[in-house]
Amino acid sequence: MKNMKNGIPLDKNSGSATKPFLLNIFCLCVIALIVSTILITDLRSEQIIGGSLISFVLLIIFFRDIMRYRPLYMNNYNMLFLLTLMILSTLILGRSFEYIFLILSDGLGFIVPETAMFGLPLAAGAMLVTLLFDFHTAITFSFIISLLSGYWLLDAFYPIYVFVGSLTAAFSVIRCKKRSAILLGGLYIILANVLMVLIICLTKGELFSPTALSALILAIISGIIVSAIVSLLLPFLEYLFKITTDISLLELLDLNQPLMKNLMVTAPGTYHHSIIVGNLVESAAEVVNVNPLLARVSSYYHDIGKLKMPDYFVENQIGTENKHDKLTPHMSSMIITNHVKEGVELAKQFKLPDVIINIIKEHHGTSVMTYFYQKAKELEQPSIPEEEEYRYLGPKPQSRVSALVMMADAIEAASRVLNDPTPSRISALVDKIMNNFFIDGQLDECELTFKDISEIKKRFIYILTSIFHKRIDYPGFDFSEQGLHNKPAKNEKAEPSENNKGSQQDSSASRVSKS
Repeated sequence: MKNMKNGIPLDKNSGSATKPFLLNIFCLCVIALIVSTILITDLRSEQIIGGSLISFVLLIIFFRDIMRYRPLYMNNYNMLFLLTLMILSTLILGRSFEYIFLILSDGLGFIVPETAMFGLPLAAGAMLVTLLFDFHTAITFSFIISLLSGYWLLDAFYPIYVFVGSLTAAFSVIRCKKRSAILLGGLYIILANVLMVLIICLTKGELFSPTALSALILAIISGIIVSAIVSLLLPFLEYLFKITTDISLLELLDLNQPLMKNLMVTAPGTYHHSIIVGNLVESAAEVVNVNPLLARVSSYYHDIGKLKMPDYFVENQIGTENKHDKLTPHMSSMIITNHVKEGVELAKQFKLPDVIINIIKEHHGTSVMTYFYQKAKELEQPSIPEEEEYRYLGPKPQSRVSALVMMADAIEAASRVLNDPTPSRISALVDKIMNNFFIDGQLDECELTFKDISEIKKRFIYILTSIFHKRIDYPGFDFSEQGLHNKPAKNEKAEPSENNKGSQQDSSASRVSKS
C-alpha cells in the first residue's frame, strides 16, 4: 500500500514523471508561440493565439512520432535542441527568401510576386534532417513543414509542392556518401519542383501564362539554393553538435589519415588485425540493422592505443622475444589494459567522433585477460589472485556496434592459433567465444537479441571460413619444412615427391593460404 500524507499518495515515481511532462508541454508551447510569430504577418492577438494552437497540435504530432519510432532522440537534449532549431530555422529561411524574392520582383520584370513562394528553399530542412538524423524523421519533418507553409501562405496547393520537394530532398541523400551527392540532390529537387509547378499551373489553368514561366524559374532557383545552403551548413552543424554523418565516416575511412598511416608503419600486425575485424563487423552489422560504415570505421580505430607500446602485443612481435616473459602477470595485464586508455586519449587528440571514442572504451567490456590470469594462478603464490585485477575497466558495450567489435576482435585473434582452420573448427571457435561473452554478462547492456547473436555467428563463420580458404598445391614447389630449407639440385626435377605431399598440403594450407 502506498504511503499517505494528508490523504495524498506519496509516489515518488509519479511525481518525478509529472515534472518532465509539464516541462515538455511548456517547451512545446514556447516553440509553438515562436513558430506562430514567424509565420503570421498580422500580429493581432487572435491570429497569434490561433497560429500558436495550430503549431502546437502539429508539434505534438511530430514529437509523438519521434517518441514512438526514435525514442533515443528524446533522451538526448542536444539532438532535441537541434531538431527544434531545424524547424525554426527552416521557417525563418523561408520567410527571409520570400522577402528577398518580393523585393527582386519589383526590380526584375519577369518575376511575378504571386510566384515568389515557389523559390523558397524549404526542402533544405528535410535534406539536413536526413543527413543529421534519419530518413523517418525527415518524412515527418517534411509533413509538418508543408502544413505550416500552407497555413502561412494560405494556398491549398503549396503544401503539396513543399511536401514533394522535401521528400525528394530526403530521398536524394538517404545513402549520401560524398558531399558532391548534395549537388546531385539539388538537381533532383529542381526536377521535382518543375514537375509540381507544371501540375499546379495546369490545375489552375495558368500553364501558358507568364505566371507559369516565373514559377518555373523560381522552382529551378530553389533547388540551387537548397544545395548551396546544405553544403554550407552541414559541416558547421556536424562540428557544433558533434554529429557523425556517413560523409564524416568516409573521410575517416581514408587510409591516408595520420592515425591509420602511423598504425600501418608502427604496428603492422595490429593494422592487419583491425582490417580483418572491420570485414567481420561490417558483414554482421547488416544483419542486426546498424550502420555498416560506422561498424567498419570503428573497427579500424578500436586498437589505436597499441601505438604507444606496439612491441608488447603479440601480433606485432615478429621474430623477437616476447617482452611479457620478463614481466609479472599483473604488470603485463596493466600494460594490456592501458591500451584502451591510450586509445581514448589518441582519439580525443585527433578529434575522432564521440561514437568511435565510446566504442574504443567499450570494445573489451569488463572481460577477463584469461592468459595472464591463468598464468598468475599457476605461479606459486600464497593465495589465488583476484579475478577482478585481471579484468578490463569497461564499461560493457552499450551499443550493438560496440558488441560486434568486441566479439569480432576476440574471434579474429583466437582464429590465428588454429593449426588446421577447417569450417568445423572455426564454427566451434566462434560458438565458444560468443558463448563465453554471453555467460560473462558482457552483452547485458546492449540491444542484441538471441536471434541477432545467431545471425552474427553465421556471418562470422562465413567470413573466417572464406579468409582461411584452401589453395591447391603449386606444381614445382615444395613447401614442406625440409623443402623450404634445402635447394634442389640442378638436374633434379622440381616436382614434390609422394613422401612430402602430405606435409606440403598442411604447410601450404596454414602458411600460404592467403597468397
